[in-house]
Amino acid sequence: MPALLISEIFPPKHGGSGRWFWELYRRLPSGSVRVVANDWHGSVEFDSSHELPIHRIPLRFAHWGLLKPSGSARYYQVARAVRRIIRQYHPDVIHCGRCVPEGFVAWTLKRFGGPPYWCYAHGEELVYAGGSRELGWMARRVLRGAERVIANSQTTAEILRQEWQVPASRITVFHPGVDTTKFVPEVRNLATRERLGWGDRPVVLTVGALSARKGQDTMIRALPVICRAIPNVLYAIAGEGWERPRLEALANEFGVADAVQFRGPPTDEDLVECYQQCDLFALPNRREGNDVEGFGIVLLEAQACGKPVIAGTSGGTAETMNIPHTGIVIDCTTPDRLAETAIEWLQDSVRRETMGRAAREWAEQKFDWEVLGEQARQIFGIDSQTQNHFIDQQSQAAIIG
Repeated sequence: MPALLISEIFPPKHGGSGRWFWELYRRLPSGSVRVVANDWHGSVEFDSSHELPIHRIPLRFAHWGLLKPSGSARYYQVARAVRRIIRQYHPDVIHCGRCVPEGFVAWTLKRFGGPPYWCYAHGEELVYAGGSRELGWMARRVLRGAERVIANSQTTAEILRQEWQVPASRITVFHPGVDTTKFVPEVRNLATRERLGWGDRPVVLTVGALSARKGQDTMIRALPVICRAIPNVLYAIAGEGWERPRLEALANEFGVADAVQFRGPPTDEDLVECYQQCDLFALPNRREGNDVEGFGIVLLEAQACGKPVIAGTSGGTAETMNIPHTGIVIDCTTPDRLAETAIEWLQDSVRRETMGRAAREWAEQKFDWEVLGEQARQIFGIDSQTQNHFIDQQSQAAIIG
């Protein structure tokens, strides 16, 4: 079943969903998929570094709604551009990166004779759309019209069933993965740690956008207790977001500013080194209203680097780990249990090493992209005939041209 993936978020643009799509679709058989993605800065250089066919078009939406004239005009422009690509390559199905806005483009095209479409669901965008009557109206039509909805976790699948009334028969749970050739364990290296600004201090790491749902504030609130037991502990936060001023103020309020490092958005190299050199990884996520952590790719990356992980009970984080062998989920709405667990694990190097070895094995066996690539071939129905479809269509287009 040759597919056309439409996703605004795609490398070189950073983002969990974009990384998921890149790692997955580039491993599918040649000729079985093409990608339509936004024309980000650096796209030309990125696209020249691989063989995955990518069509770059202006795919950014200032807002997702239709009611403003600029919104409806934007959907019309994008739909026209995608329709030209469809007419040239004749995909059997469209894969939409999200229900809105990409899914609404596919829904519109289908109404005018376009191909059927599948839609990915990550959790966060469903919550966002559900908070707006306009976006909710759009998302419901997309989800009702989709042949299949691919949920990134059982938690997201439950949201689809319970809150959006998507029949279970049309939902497929397919987890994101991790590149276990890139995210690998490494021995403790003092030179690297000095460069990171850590020295020989025990380090708890969190990677993710600075937002209330991620729970960095809970870890900061836990630090006074942790510091009494482990005076030289450091909490390193890699990421950026609108919560940073509040988190910085909170660290000062609790008297732990010297124990918190705000690293900002990491480069790829910096990210891997942080995972490799930290002592413990924590994603103290919690539910904020209807906002939940759909899955938690960072938990996979940390485990692939041989680190035990702690996460909040909200959302799909439990699906990333082999509890209690590679990590645990705990209540992170208050700092008490988080502080207790962090102290216990930081003081037990043997336990951390044992869990780290199990974490690496777990990531390799369950979430390696090569493993998930084979699952994707089965889910997408890709066979040898499919592999040649886009290649044949491209050859025919060249001959006609």
